[in-house]
Amino acid sequence: MFRQQLFLPLLPTLAACIVTLSGCAPAVPVQRARLTVPADPQITRVYVVQQQVIVRLSSSYERRIADQSRWRVIGTLPQGQVFKPVDAVFTIEGRQIHEAWLVVKDGRLTGFYLPGEEHFSPLAPSVSLTFGEP
Repeated sequence: MFRQQLFLPLLPTLAACIVTLSGCAPAVPVQRARLTVPADPQITRVYVVQQQVIVRLSSSYERRIADQSRWRVIGTLPQGQVFKPVDAVFTIEGRQIHEAWLVVKDGRLTGFYLPGEEHFSPLAPSVSLTFGEP
């Protein structure tokens, strides 16, 4: 009985701890994607982001695409052109951390290509992203 009296007041605190610890980040949404690469890889061009963009992911994490960061066109998906970072690694985060390449269509970042898994992760809503020449 003495143990019950000590334990009962701790129940709300223990329950709160369990709920907090079990509340991990959601997985990033993905769909299968098949990257089409140019026949001549020498023709891939490098572009520079003209203005910093902050992207809020569905997992509630934010990613920053820095101004003056350099990106190389690496291929295409139905969702847009795929840009791989030059001299850097870009990641997105949900339940796991994924290497990610930008997918851009008509000047809008539509999502991310995850090369390690061959998936596309859509970004909703898409955001404006302006590239220029290096």
